[in-house]
Amino acid sequence: MSTPGTRSKSSAKRPARRTAKRSKKRAKKSASKRRLSARQRALLRTKRRRMLRITAVTVGAALAAGALVVLVPAGLAHTPEPVCAQHAQALPDSGVAGWRGAELENAATIVLTGQALGFDEYGQTLAVMTAMGESGLRNIDYGDWETIGFTNPDGSRTTSIGLFQQQAWWGSVEERMDPATAATLFYNRLGRLEGWTQMPPSHAIHRVQINTDPDYYARYLHDATAVVTALAGEC
Repeated sequence: MSTPGTRSKSSAKRPARRTAKRSKKRAKKSASKRRLSARQRALLRTKRRRMLRITAVTVGAALAAGALVVLVPAGLAHTPEPVCAQHAQALPDSGVAGWRGAELENAATIVLTGQALGFDEYGQTLAVMTAMGESGLRNIDYGDWETIGFTNPDGSRTTSIGLFQQQAWWGSVEERMDPATAATLFYNRLGRLEGWTQMPPSHAIHRVQINTDPDYYARYLHDATAVVTALAGEC
């Protein structure tokens, strides 16, 4: 029996046990909360990654769609409806395959001359290719001698002028500087070249122009085809 005012050993231990139990419960709850928070953080990270992937795909698709909206009209600008070569000025200001204005008017003269001489679109394309490569479809009154000091094989100065950069033995200055006459001179020589329709386009032109590189004009085939096609409308 305990004396008044004193506590037995067993009763003294009970509060300490309760306190220890409460501490353990709090520790377990705190650990549980920490474990739950870790899982939640992992889930959040996973969700964020998924959202980022979805956002990236959505933005990429939107940008691609926007690019198509921009690119399609730009492509169409280079493939206008064909017009009669007599009305080359009716072609859009944006031109055809990068060629515009006076360049297309000169090309139209070459096309019309070819039509009058009985050359089909293939022959007309070769003539336009030639003028693209020789003068950039500009009727210039100078040539290789003036620009790069180029000489003939015999050492004499070149006398190239006009759309086709024809030298003096092709004709007079007036003839070579007149686009229709210069085109006629070219077509006449092309027509006399045996088997020209079976040759690679640039090689056929090379045989007429007698330049240094038989493949030089090949780079203009696509552009010349586009221009001749654009000028092939009904009159």
